[in-house]
Amino acid sequence: MRRAPIRCGPIRWGLALLLVLLAPLAARAEAVLADLSQRNVALTATFEGSEILIFGAVFRDGPVPEDAGPLSVIVTVEGPSRPLSVWRKARRMGIWVNVEEVRVSRAPTFYSVATSAPLPVALSATEDLRFRISIPLAIRAIGALAAVADAPVFTEALIRLRTEAGLYRLDEGGVLVTRDTLFRTTVALPANLTEGVYAVRVFLTRDGEVVDRFETGIDVRKAGVERWLYNLAQQQPFAYGLLAVAIAVLAGWAASAAFRLLRT
Repeated sequence: MRRAPIRCGPIRWGLALLLVLLAPLAARAEAVLADLSQRNVALTATFEGSEILIFGAVFRDGPVPEDAGPLSVIVTVEGPSRPLSVWRKARRMGIWVNVEEVRVSRAPTFYSVATSAPLPVALSATEDLRFRISIPLAIRAIGALAAVADAPVFTEALIRLRTEAGLYRLDEGGVLVTRDTLFRTTVALPANLTEGVYAVRVFLTRDGEVVDRFETGIDVRKAGVERWLYNLAQQQPFAYGLLAVAIAVLAGWAASAAFRLLRT
C-alpha cells in the first residue's frame, strides 16, 4: 500500500522557520547587560571634562563549562566621526611645507577602549576585524586612504596626535570584573569634546571570541549661553554677525574709557 506524500502547510513551515531563528538564542549561554552613570553631558563655558561610570552584569542560562577560557569584558566609547586630511611635511628650499596628503573620509573625534585583560588576549584578530574594536581598525573601517605608498604611517600619525591630545585611549586592565559576573569601568571625557551622540559598546568575550554585546549612547550637547549662540550662528547668521559687531564695538569703547580713566 502506497503512502500519500506528506505535505507541509504554511503553519508547519512557519514553525520550522521560528525554530531555526530561535536556535542561536537558545544556544547563547551568556548575555551582558550594562548601564551608565549618566547619559547626558552638557557643554558649558565652565565644562572641564566628565567621568562616565559604565557598569553591568553577566547573565547565564547555566554553569560555565570547565574547559571554557577566562571571561573578558571590552568597553568602547566612540564620538561623532568627521572627515579630515593628514599631511606630511617636508623641507623645501629651507621651508617646511605640506607635500603629501591622505584623506580620511570619516574618523572618530573621540575613541576610548577599556579592557579587563590585554587586548590581544581578550580579543582575537578575526573578531577585531569583524567588530572594529581596536583604535586602528576603528579609523580604517570608516576611512578611505589615498593612493600613497606608506599610507599606514599617516594613520599612525593621526592616532599618535589624538592620543597625545587625550582623544584616543587604550586602557588595558581598566575594566574591573568581580566573580566573573559584575564589571565596571570609568571613562574620562576630556574638555575638548565634539557635540553629538557618543556610541557605547560593551563586548563579552571568552577565548578571544565575542559571546555577546550591548550598545547604548551618551548625548553630548551645548547648554546655556553656548547653545543659544550656536543656534543663533547656525539659524540666523546675519543676526549673529550684528551681535558680534556690537560686542566688538562695546568692548572697544569700554577699553578706551578704561584707558582714559587710568590717564587721569
